[in-house]
Amino acid sequence: MIQPTLANIRAAAEPATADYGGRQAHVACDRFSFFYGDNQAVRNVTLDFPSFQVTAIIGPSGCGKSTLLRSINRMNDLIPGGRTGGRLVFDGQDVYGPRLDVVTLRRRIGMVFQKPNPFPKSIFNNVAYGRRLHDGPDKGRLQEIVEASLQRAGLWDEVKDRLDDNALSLSGGQQQRLCIARALAVDPEVLLMDEPTSALDPRATARIEDLIAELRGRYTIIIVTHNMQQAARVSDLTAFLYEGDLIEYGATAQMFTQPRQKRTEDYMTGRFG
Repeated sequence: MIQPTLANIRAAAEPATADYGGRQAHVACDRFSFFYGDNQAVRNVTLDFPSFQVTAIIGPSGCGKSTLLRSINRMNDLIPGGRTGGRLVFDGQDVYGPRLDVVTLRRRIGMVFQKPNPFPKSIFNNVAYGRRLHDGPDKGRLQEIVEASLQRAGLWDEVKDRLDDNALSLSGGQQQRLCIARALAVDPEVLLMDEPTSALDPRATARIEDLIAELRGRYTIIIVTHNMQQAARVSDLTAFLYEGDLIEYGATAQMFTQPRQKRTEDYMTGRFG
């Protein structure tokens, strides 16, 4: 397990001191960069994501938020011309090292995307899909896993009598919670959320935010959001990126009330972005 490297973070961006609550970092970036061809979308970012806390990544469009998030479980591997620099570490192992098993990595680091993307299958088979791939067709065990995952995603009471229905018949907010249940079913340690409420109405957004609060302490959660009020509501720590650079990082309450960097204050007060 990687120890927090606050000294490195301060050197990289002069951020606010983050309160880790004595917890170690689950995921750590050490001067990490990501390139799309010649375009450096993420620039030498040094940043730790402590275990079992919620970290929000904020910043204007095109600042590298989603690129950084997707680098953590190597979702950027399929992009032609994509390459990395520096190190990105998960539980002490280099995510881009030659010995890393990407399938295992993605089981341990789940992801929820901007738009709900359920499979055109039944609700049950959506949640069971990943466990079937990894563990085989143990139907009795799958029943337990599906129920537990839907319970954790706050969806069980709404769908327990319709598990054979097509998942596409659910509302948008229900579909997103189903995708969260599908991610949780494979027992990840880290949950990545890429603007998970941007396609939802306010009521469904509130349900997802309540769910994040319920999952806090069980999982290491990293959420990209354009909504600064959402970041303030759901996260313990906040990282502000601008044009690929980490500008400031610290405890969310401190970042939103007393930012140390003028660019952070300007962004949060709507002067740009």
